[in-house]
Amino acid sequence: MKAMILAAGLGTRLRPLTNDRPKALVEVSGRTLLEITIQRLASFGVRDFIINVHHFADTVSDYLAQKRNFGFRIEISREDVLLDTGGGLKKASWFFLDGNVEDEFILHNVDVISTIDLSRMLQSHAENHALATLAVQDRDTSRYLLFDERSELCGRQAGRDGTADMVRPATKIQALAFSGVHVISPRLLPMISEEGVFSIITTYLRLAGQKEKIQAFGADEYYWRDLGKPESIVQVESDVAENRLQL
Repeated sequence: MKAMILAAGLGTRLRPLTNDRPKALVEVSGRTLLEITIQRLASFGVRDFIINVHHFADTVSDYLAQKRNFGFRIEISREDVLLDTGGGLKKASWFFLDGNVEDEFILHNVDVISTIDLSRMLQSHAENHALATLAVQDRDTSRYLLFDERSELCGRQAGRDGTADMVRPATKIQALAFSGVHVISPRLLPMISEEGVFSIITTYLRLAGQKEKIQAFGADEYYWRDLGKPESIVQVESDVAENRLQL
């Protein structure tokens, strides 16, 4: 199985921890976020990785060389300009169209730690014949994705009280927070018509409006934390120390 780890961001919210390193190499309980993500994905059968890099790009390459790629195939996708999630995936699409193009792959933010069961998520993706499956939770966020009665993407909304921006009609709407973990069918890649710098969410919404199935995977039962701020690192380390989380 293949996966892409999104690690190109500047990590500005993590400063001062990212003053001299990329966010992928920020440590939690003595291990880098990149190592934690690689090993977690490997536990679900991923053996081939591509990682996009920009900020301190050479530092990431040197780190992986020192670790001998943790024993896996790891490719680097360098971005001279930050391309956001959609542009980054489009640039790296060759990696997933090489070899067996029928196999779904995982797209995972490097600054997300969770216990989401990726095996269940992959199974849900296959059973629903989805183009993409997104791990979502019922929690507060500044930007919500909207899903219909079939748990298919139908729009988005800014905040709890924002105006719903619908891309397809729905009789029942649920506003959920995206968790930075995707399962994607390779057939989506040729459908990405957006160019330059763009979010993959923009592509999902356009395709949902064209009646493609972008499916929700409910992840409320799992531990999840976005490590975008230093205090989040402290909280995760506390959770590990008190056996609320195993890394």
